[in-house]
Amino acid sequence: MEAIQEKSLERETAEIAETIEVKTTPFADLDDTVKLAIECASEKKAFAVTALDLREIASFTEFFIICSGSNARQVQAISDEINERLKKDLSARAVRIEGYRGAEWVLLDYGDFVVHIFEKDAREFYDLERLWRDAKKVELPEAS
Repeated sequence: MEAIQEKSLERETAEIAETIEVKTTPFADLDDTVKLAIECASEKKAFAVTALDLREIASFTEFFIICSGSNARQVQAISDEINERLKKDLSARAVRIEGYRGAEWVLLDYGDFVVHIFEKDAREFYDLERLWRDAKKVELPEAS
């Protein structure tokens, strides 16, 4: 009897997994500012870089870029690189920067998109990807 129940559960789980459609947005569809911010984070060795497309579920911004640094210095370096390159290359300035001094979670608000740079433990604690799980994921290019 237990074997029959287990097979039934496995089949139901497989059917549910098939019906869950992962929604994505192609990287090529992003604005240049969002692309450059993602590239800057990667250049400074940010890990677990994720971008979420919030356009269908939020009105305050279009995208979240979420990434991690291994320590406070790296979090600040990632923040500095994004801020400086966007300003220099595209004349884009952050509307607001929060958390830079403590560098546990730095938030760069550019209006159309928000960059969240976390230390590892803070990212696990706040788990923005879970909170915004209804958002489409952006298909990021493989890091070279």
